[in-house]
Amino acid sequence: MFSGRMTGSQSSLLLAQLEELHELAFIERPIRRSLKTAEEIDQLTVDEDLNDIERAVYLLSVGQEVQRASVISNLPILVRQNPAETFRRVVPKVREVLNGAGVEIQLAAAASFLTILQDDIILIHTHTYSILKTVLLHLHHRDTVVSNAWLETLLSAINALPKETIKQEVLNPLLYQSQLSHSLQARLSSCRILGKVACKFDSHMVKNELLPLARSLCQDVEFEVRACMCRQLESIARATGVDDTRTELLPELVELAEDEESNVRLAAFDTIINLMEMMDSDDRVHIVVPLVMSVCEEATPADKAVLVSLSFQFGKLCSGLEGFLSDEQKSRLLQRFRVLCVAGLQTEGNQTEGSNESILVRCNCCYNLPAMVVFAETAHFLSELYPSFSSLCCDPEVSVRRSAAAGFHQVVKLLGSNVQLVHKELLALLQDDALEVLDALMNHLEETLEAVLSRGENVTLDNKIPELLAALLLAEQKVGCSLRWRLHEKLLQRYSYLARLLPGEVLHQSFSPRIFVILTTNKVLPVQKEAARTFCMFLRYNRKHEQRQEMMERLIQDLAQGRSYWNRLRFLDICEMATEIFSRKYFNKHFLMPALELVHDPVANVRYKLCQLLPRLRSSLRLPADKQLLQQLDFCVQKLLCREKDKDVVATIRKFHKRQERDLLDQKKEKEETLLLEMEQLERQQTDGKLNSDKHTERKRRDSKTSLSATKSMSVSSSGAAFSSSGKEMRKAKLSRSRSLSSQPTISKAANSDRPLKGKEQSGTSGSGKSSNKDDSLRTAHFTMATQSTSSMPVLIRSNTTGLLDRASALEHRSSSSTMDHRTSTLDQRDHRSSALDHRTSNMDHRTSTIDHRTSTMDHRTSTMDHRTSTMDHRTITMDHRTSTMDHRTSNMDHRNDGMDHRTSTLDHRTSTLDHRTSTLDHRTGTLDHRTSTMDHRTSTLDHRTSILDQRAGSIDQRDHKTSTLDQRSKTMDRSCGIKDSQSRKLSINRKSNSFTIQSARD
Repeated sequence: MFSGRMTGSQSSLLLAQLEELHELAFIERPIRRSLKTAEEIDQLTVDEDLNDIERAVYLLSVGQEVQRASVISNLPILVRQNPAETFRRVVPKVREVLNGAGVEIQLAAAASFLTILQDDIILIHTHTYSILKTVLLHLHHRDTVVSNAWLETLLSAINALPKETIKQEVLNPLLYQSQLSHSLQARLSSCRILGKVACKFDSHMVKNELLPLARSLCQDVEFEVRACMCRQLESIARATGVDDTRTELLPELVELAEDEESNVRLAAFDTIINLMEMMDSDDRVHIVVPLVMSVCEEATPADKAVLVSLSFQFGKLCSGLEGFLSDEQKSRLLQRFRVLCVAGLQTEGNQTEGSNESILVRCNCCYNLPAMVVFAETAHFLSELYPSFSSLCCDPEVSVRRSAAAGFHQVVKLLGSNVQLVHKELLALLQDDALEVLDALMNHLEETLEAVLSRGENVTLDNKIPELLAALLLAEQKVGCSLRWRLHEKLLQRYSYLARLLPGEVLHQSFSPRIFVILTTNKVLPVQKEAARTFCMFLRYNRKHEQRQEMMERLIQDLAQGRSYWNRLRFLDICEMATEIFSRKYFNKHFLMPALELVHDPVANVRYKLCQLLPRLRSSLRLPADKQLLQQLDFCVQKLLCREKDKDVVATIRKFHKRQERDLLDQKKEKEETLLLEMEQLERQQTDGKLNSDKHTERKRRDSKTSLSATKSMSVSSSGAAFSSSGKEMRKAKLSRSRSLSSQPTISKAANSDRPLKGKEQSGTSGSGKSSNKDDSLRTAHFTMATQSTSSMPVLIRSNTTGLLDRASALEHRSSSSTMDHRTSTLDQRDHRSSALDHRTSNMDHRTSTIDHRTSTMDHRTSTMDHRTSTMDHRTITMDHRTSTMDHRTSNMDHRNDGMDHRTSTLDHRTSTLDHRTSTLDHRTGTLDHRTSTMDHRTSTLDHRTSILDQRAGSIDQRDHKTSTLDQRSKTMDRSCGIKDSQSRKLSINRKSNSFTIQSARD
């Protein structure tokens, strides 16, 4: 059916298919996976067991060039890790590699050594030879790039090298290399090295050794060398001083300023302007002013380098020459500045020259505008500089307008009240299409707005404020529509300063709505946060309560209670900023509760943000005023701890809870520490009080002793007997008082039947004055009764009472139960104790009598000593009489012979004997004082023992009262048990008779 031959079209189609198959086969061929062969990989492989130092040495020795360059580039890292081994093993290998190495390795080595020197990785004094020799060896490399790299390394090394090393290793070769026989590159290097080392030496050395070499280089045949050396003369001049600069260097600079090459003249001009502060008024008038005027007149638009340098130095030279210029010269300089401000701009046909030099000249003019405003004075700004300033603010080049915007705030400050002159230019810069210009203006926008808006008294400026606010809003919208979110953030940050400058009404109507829109709609988080801060600032400085309330309600409704969780997160951001801007009281009143309500938020991110904010919220609370708010916060924490399921939120809230527990524990510790300090202070006060009281008591005791001894010494001859008798009477009174106290329990027991009187006595012990008077009267009565009785009487009375009680107990045993036996035995024990106390009382009486005996003995001794003292006084009087008699005889016998000298010596002997006796009398008097003090001490001891007896007597009274109470209970039990009336009567009669017997015996 089909023909055996194919047509032409079919054959061509087949050929096309075969070609496609061949192309596919070429594509599917195996591709070489690696750029290196197996042999190359084997050559690049290094043993992994080698450390860093050994690996570096191995690669520098047998490695390839790329490996060597890598090791040299990492040389600073090796120096940091192991400086000693690196300089011992690696640096010598680096020097070997550098001999004949290529440009790449040379540049890597120069950069590595420069890093080592700049970072102060090593002590340059330790490895000076290792670095400096290598740098000097390759300083004059045939490649200019490599030579400049090593030169920069050397200049950095000079700062760290010692003076002697610089002088030997650098300056000595420098003298040889500065000759004309060496290359141009060597002489240029010498110029730079010479300017660098000048600051290392003193002025004398610079003047004698460096200055001649600098002069020779200034006269070099090559203008590059002269220009290079001319620029180094500034550092040499500062090293030599003012006087040498005027005499040695200034003439050289003037000569270079007239050089035939423009580069040399320009270098001399720059150096003279920089050294103008070291010149006096004559030099400025006769050298600098003519030079500046000639440069300004001779500079042509074709000489771009001169114009660039002149425009850069214009503000500095005008400020330095302001007091040395005539009005004509000042006018000529201002005219030259106006020409420089429009350099490169052709007014005819609106053609501009877009060369880089012209643009740089105009940028330099923008930089010098503040200095020129000062030079021209503010009053002449409108006529002299305003056209140039307006031209620069509207320049066709963006870089020029950006430079004008960067210095706009300085010009505004200098203008002062004339700030309205540049209002148009400010609006133009705010509405500039280039965001770079707006960015430069935003850097100091707050200073600019403060200078502009603080002139509110100017009516013209007040009318232009709405235009300024509209321009600010348009600038924000323009930036917001762009992708420059950092610029948008900066602009909003600067706008927050408007809250201090503009009225709250203007902010509330114009800026607050726009800021709130940015806060709720912008998707960039830093911009949103900055908008939130700006909105809080507007809220903070708004003076109208209604507007503040409206803004706060809008925050709560649209953000805190908003439908989008993103807005709720922004509200928490606002709360974080509000803690810094607002007071605690305002924050707790308006922000705290809406923030705590977000604990129920369904989105975990919102709860997580709230948990992160809890420490800041907690720190804003102050107790006890915020006690309820603190309870609310604790309730929210407990709720999150109980119900939260998100692990991040749980971890965050647990951290806060632990932190809160630590804070509570810390507060507890602080309270304990404070309490301990207070207790310590109280103990110190008590100790000091005790010490003061002891000192006061000791001082009173010493004063009393001193007064007593003085009284005794004064009255020893006149009233010794009366004093001793009065002392005896006082001691007898104390002794009788102690005896009355010892006999008081017996009398008080007999008077127990008078219960109303006992109650009065008990009530009187509370400390009133009346009770003390009653006690004194009772003690007086006891004293009168006790004087008629003996010390053994109380013991006999106690024994009779015990016998009667035994009889009563026998009668009661026949008719009462075993309970009465137990109570009777208890009563017997009480009687036994009472008898023991009576025995102790008798012992105390015995001790008291002993003390009385000792006191009487001391009185006897005192009287004896008084007698002896009177005897010694009599003897002293007798001796005085004898001495006066001998003096009389001596005066009568002066005219006699020398035999009377023997009698005079005898009289001297008697006088010394009298002195000895007088000293013996003084010693005895001191002994008498000591015995008197001992007697006072014993008297005080007796008083102390008397007080102890008083206390024991009171205890005995209490026990007697308990005994009487037991007697009454015994009577009650007798009635209750039905004992016969006759027996009870006999017992009561016996007791009454016994009591009566005791009373009669005492009477």
